[in-house]
Amino acid sequence: MKKPRRAGFSGCLKNLSKCLSGQPDCEPQNKDDIARFLLKARNKALLDSEALSMMEGVMAVSELRARDIMIPRAQMVAIRRDDRLQDIIPVMVESAHSRFPVTGDDRGAVTGILLAKDLLSHVAEQDSPHFNMRDLLRPAVFIPESKRLNVLLKEFKASRNHMAVVIDEYGAASGLVTIEDVLEQIVGEIEDEHDFDEGATILKRSATEFTLKALTPLEDFNEYFNTCLQASDCDTIGGYVSKMLGRLPKDGEELKIDHLRFQVLRADSRKIQLLNLYIDEKTKS
Repeated sequence: MKKPRRAGFSGCLKNLSKCLSGQPDCEPQNKDDIARFLLKARNKALLDSEALSMMEGVMAVSELRARDIMIPRAQMVAIRRDDRLQDIIPVMVESAHSRFPVTGDDRGAVTGILLAKDLLSHVAEQDSPHFNMRDLLRPAVFIPESKRLNVLLKEFKASRNHMAVVIDEYGAASGLVTIEDVLEQIVGEIEDEHDFDEGATILKRSATEFTLKALTPLEDFNEYFNTCLQASDCDTIGGYVSKMLGRLPKDGEELKIDHLRFQVLRADSRKIQLLNLYIDEKTKS
């Protein structure tokens, strides 16, 4: 017996619009209409906030491109093609990643992808003369910066690849995107609990407590707090905190600089994402 087809997303929205508007022929005409219908559905308890957030993420994915979410080349955890096994394993353990782009002397030239599981048989013999990185490399998938995320997600699903190297107009690697990065646009990182206004990077909680997005430009931070924080090769407050600590911190770690105390609220294996800032007025000069 043939199974009945599920109603598609557009069909569900059509039925939902009729229920919410009371007009049989009323249908969403554009994405703004869809967003309003979804919001009404949430307000009428037909959807919960999490479902609404995911639906909004689905619509946003079709508008985003690889360059919008890629991990920049400077932040990629990469392995050099000629690295020794004893040098590779600490990198894998520290980063906790399962896939690594492999490069030559130029970080912009990715020659393949190394899977951590492919090294398991070599771990017990770190000084083995038989280890050859080139024997373990898997082909890298290259995509342009302009690749739409909804198309990329379909390709990930069809090819069963989990990582793609993003290349610029000259064919050099400008970053990478994983299937997890794409899915996070739908179900991932919810910052609603921090109540940031759209486009804002600094949230004032009181006269002495603030929450900061780690991507806040250092220049904007200094202007907002009338400070003069500076560090070479750092453009963001998250980069500055990592630079001062000398490593990528974990959740809960703190950094004290004069009257400023930074606390890491959220960080992953690649970068800091969110910070709390406490200002000690007593020591403020």
